Amino acid sequence: MKVLHIYPKSNDLIRQHVMLLAEGMQQSADILTADSGANIRQQIIENEPDILHCHGCWNQKMARATRTARHNGVRVVITPHGQLEPWIVSQKSVQDKVVNALLWQKDAIVNAYAIITLGKLERSNFQKLGWNQRVEEIHNSVTTNTITQERMCSETFSVYQKVMDSNTLEQLDDLSLKALTTIIKAGILGDRRWCQSLDSINYPKDIDWRRLLIYAEHENIRNYVDYGISVLGLPIPAIDTEKIVAYFPDNYTRPHPIKDIIGDYQGDETDYLLRMIRQINKQPLLLHLIEFTRELYRDTVNDDLLATALEEKNLTKYAESLMQVLQEQTQLDEGYMPLYPKDNRLTTNIRKQITNHLKI
Repeated sequence: MKVLHIYPKSNDLIRQHVMLLAEGMQQSADILTADSGANIRQQIIENEPDILHCHGCWNQKMARATRTARHNGVRVVITPHGQLEPWIVSQKSVQDKVVNALLWQKDAIVNAYAIITLGKLERSNFQKLGWNQRVEEIHNSVTTNTITQERMCSETFSVYQKVMDSNTLEQLDDLSLKALTTIIKAGILGDRRWCQSLDSINYPKDIDWRRLLIYAEHENIRNYVDYGISVLGLPIPAIDTEKIVAYFPDNYTRPHPIKDIIGDYQGDETDYLLRMIRQINKQPLLLHLIEFTRELYRDTVNDDLLATALEEKNLTKYAESLMQVLQEQTQLDEGYMPLYPKDNRLTTNIRKQITNHLKI
């Protein structure tokens, strides 16, 4: 893990805090530092950190750095160091800045993976702003003896790990993504003979199992993935993803099986599939795509009846795009598609909704 700390060179207390963190994490992370006078953008691009930890507020160069970081796939953590406290903001010198700075400062904080406050009062006051719900409280060993440097560093590193264990889909490489779709298909059908060959992949070396399994946990498809892995006979490390903590977007809820939302099967396969498509149209979730794919493989599906029903309900175009997404995400075979798949803007939108489900 590589972490770049940026801080205002004019604030000695913040500098001391950063130096203690850098010193205390030498064995657990690759720590880089830069003050606000350095070419921070260049450091982000050249050093490619995993996390940018921004210290302090109201510094436009650092706020711009957080935007550059996000655009380069770097995750942002912010420690305000008390600079968003109401009595600080109310000072005239800060009020003069607020007019020009409030929008970009708020943008940086809203889009940060986590905010670290240094005490209960700061945490309480920050939460009243309502800018970011992902708030941690870690005391500062520079200003209080209630915490040691070792503990401060340990708790801060835990935040970093939590950041890196969030939205792991974004970090999966192409080989791991390919493996995931094949594992999902094996988990749906229970037969490796239907699945694309993964013989060219060196297991477990080539697959990012930790991130893949965490993603499966957060999308509530771990049972399908575990079964698919068993069907394919893949050797994987033992990872208890239920105990791994992560951050989620504000609107995230753990996916529930689609039947819990639309009701149980009532004996009419076409009607049940229509209900599934309507729900997927409302909110495409990987779990529901898997369940829908599984249903399409049943012998009771009448493709002609389903195609006619989709036309009557004005769902044909959506279903065509959905078939394309299923082909990509669950490797649904064309012989089991009631409609030919189409790749268009609607398809792109479905892809984005799936990809952005865990995005912060």
